Amino acid sequence: MKNFISVHDVSNINSLVKKALSYKAHPFKDRNLGADKRIGLLFLNPSLRTRLSTQVAAKNLGMEAIVFNVDKEGWALEFEEGAIMSGNTVEHVKDAAPILGQYFDILCIRTFPGLKNREDDYSEMFIHQFIKYAGVPVISLESATLHPLQSLTDIITIQETWTLPRRPRIVLTWAPHIKPLPQCVSNSFAQWVNAWGEADFVITHPVDYELAEQFTKGAMITHNQDEALKDADYVYVKNWSTYTDYGKVYENDPSWMLTDEKMKLTNQAKVMHCLPVRRNVELSDEILDGPHSLVTREAGNRVWAAQAVIASILEQSKS
Repeated sequence: MKNFISVHDVSNINSLVKKALSYKAHPFKDRNLGADKRIGLLFLNPSLRTRLSTQVAAKNLGMEAIVFNVDKEGWALEFEEGAIMSGNTVEHVKDAAPILGQYFDILCIRTFPGLKNREDDYSEMFIHQFIKYAGVPVISLESATLHPLQSLTDIITIQETWTLPRRPRIVLTWAPHIKPLPQCVSNSFAQWVNAWGEADFVITHPVDYELAEQFTKGAMITHNQDEALKDADYVYVKNWSTYTDYGKVYENDPSWMLTDEKMKLTNQAKVMHCLPVRRNVELSDEILDGPHSLVTREAGNRVWAAQAVIASILEQSKS
């Protein structure tokens, strides 16, 4: 594995999941793999689980992790090629990234979409510019369109909790929110479940909340949430803003919030969410605090997903 930006960087999802679960059972078994190496974590927007889990994972492998909050501690970066830097940006990525590549053995980047211009966001210019100029492996800690570490975590959590000899039915359902949110987590979850290919996958959302087909192709899509929830084994809850008329909120219908009453339609489904979650807006307290919730377990698995990815990159660099 050279970089980790999407599911396309993974040759075998099940093998990577197995590696992560092996680290969960034995966190320090490769404590010398990253000895005398440094990993840089650059954040252009805030993080809690992604930051801390990646730091813990790197430490488990013997690496030194250094965090830099670009949005608060650094110069405003320019990413456009040929830009005339007479505005607010102070340093170009083609000047900053090669230096970071000298400081670190692996560079991790967390960016965020502007939700203003779909073409700009979906070009993934920020993270691709770091890959172009840094000269070291790059791991996405979330980009404008995808969140691969979260999605790997989700597949790990499903695999370790699924025990029946049949394919699980997995439902990704839209949820209300008070403001427009990116499509990153939803795009990524759809991409990974489709690539994994070992589940019956359904996506449900209100009219006009379609995601990009490049991520959802292969899933069944319905605007009827009750229909989608019927016989579900896992329900992944997430809000996202509109894709076609980009970055909008058309409605905030509370009837889309998952409740115990709606869970009666499922096959005693487990409920997942990437966190943070707005309680009693996206998900009810009764779900989050009840026996169906996997959100705490899911968040804990972020460490093992990151550790498996970092270890895979370190191993390739030694080969």
